[in-house]
Amino acid sequence: MIHFGTGGWRAIIGDDFIRVNIQRLALAVARRMKAEECDGRGFVIGYDRRFLSREAAEWVAEIMASEGIHTRVIDREAPTPLIMFTVKDYGLYYGMAVTASHNPALYNGIKLFTKGGRDAVEEVTNEIGDAANAIKEEELHPIPYAKGIETGLIEEINPQNAYLDSIIRAVNMDAIRSRGLRIILDPMYGVSRTSLQTILLTARCDVDVIHERHDTLFGGRLPAPNVDTLGALRASVQENHADIGIATDGDADRLGIIDDKGRFIHPNEILVLLYDYLLRIKGWHGCAVRNLATTHMLDKVAEAYGEKCYEVPVGFKYISSAMEEHGAVIGGESSGGLTVRGHIQGKDGIYAAALLVEMLAVTGKKLSELVEDLYKRYGHLVMLEFDWPFDQDMKDRLQQMLMVDKKLPEFSEEITSVSYMDGVKVRFADGWLIARFSGTEPRLRIFCEMPSSARARAHVKTMADFCGLKMKEEE
Repeated sequence: MIHFGTGGWRAIIGDDFIRVNIQRLALAVARRMKAEECDGRGFVIGYDRRFLSREAAEWVAEIMASEGIHTRVIDREAPTPLIMFTVKDYGLYYGMAVTASHNPALYNGIKLFTKGGRDAVEEVTNEIGDAANAIKEEELHPIPYAKGIETGLIEEINPQNAYLDSIIRAVNMDAIRSRGLRIILDPMYGVSRTSLQTILLTARCDVDVIHERHDTLFGGRLPAPNVDTLGALRASVQENHADIGIATDGDADRLGIIDDKGRFIHPNEILVLLYDYLLRIKGWHGCAVRNLATTHMLDKVAEAYGEKCYEVPVGFKYISSAMEEHGAVIGGESSGGLTVRGHIQGKDGIYAAALLVEMLAVTGKKLSELVEDLYKRYGHLVMLEFDWPFDQDMKDRLQQMLMVDKKLPEFSEEITSVSYMDGVKVRFADGWLIARFSGTEPRLRIFCEMPSSARARAHVKTMADFCGLKMKEEE
């Protein structure tokens, strides 16, 4: 079955991620385009470096061609934000990326984009998923890929230059050129190397790259840039005395950062640093948007400048929608995805990295100094994140207890409010905790942000014990 979560449809290769399901999904999208009378504008699809990604893109194109829809296939492995940019740049109503983002290597999937190059909203993905699941295999009549190319129904394109030029125009390249920054780039065996390295070299940065070869197993680790996966990048930054280490996830829509001292900089800190930079140094005006599992320090920055920070459910489509509605300067999430006003309506690790390098150049400060200065001005908050695998019985039990019966443990601090927007979020006087089921993989996640690690850990343990879960240090 095809089921869309917060980050698209993701499934195990050879289980649900198979040719017939991919082509059923393509036919459902083609029929929707015809019903909406936007099929004449055509369609675009790109793919990442995962196993079967290129083949899956071709299978989609074969179905689109069979429906008479002109399909542009990006002719090389492409970052997801480049594909989103292309949907927007070509004025298309629909597009796809074949990717499972940061999921383990045995997964692949598809992200669906709509007009403006934004993530499709839940209503659209639910309807398309239901329509795809109702399609019988005998309804599929794909045109061979080579024949589609020959007839012109399928066209291979390379929109990379337009995408790179849009980023180069958006950042202060002259300021970056003046600094001669030394940067270590870790694409995590994914698709960011060409795009990000090109931008940085154009800005006269000294760039070394690690983990750049094509490896569908991602070196045996998750292609997710976090504190546990960036040990090699940390070592390289320290060994080469680099100014910054930049990592992107498998499809390059999220980033992870190592500072000049070899410290992992949490995506929350990056989001807050960039918002503060845009307001304080660049003189921008406007609110911010974050999901409900992202740092409230963003709220503090907004308040300091007379702005507001809006909270939305997890899923970047909600961030994009709220940014558009409120004209926000920046929107982001604690997993490393963010975007800035005027760019695409989706997260972009390549653009975010370029803006971060600009911040180093313009301020003339080291990243470690900027983080220290941020905490001096706004105080310090610590976020802890834990997750557990779940089966359906566990999910049903906790869903009933937390969301239906709305039971909560006895916390050591007074609860100021509780939200059920997405999972259960408990607010305290100076912090919060959330428990929710992931929309991209079968895991229960508990996040807690407090002024100290000890207080955050105590609250997580209270919730974990209440749910019958063991903390990692107890296992």
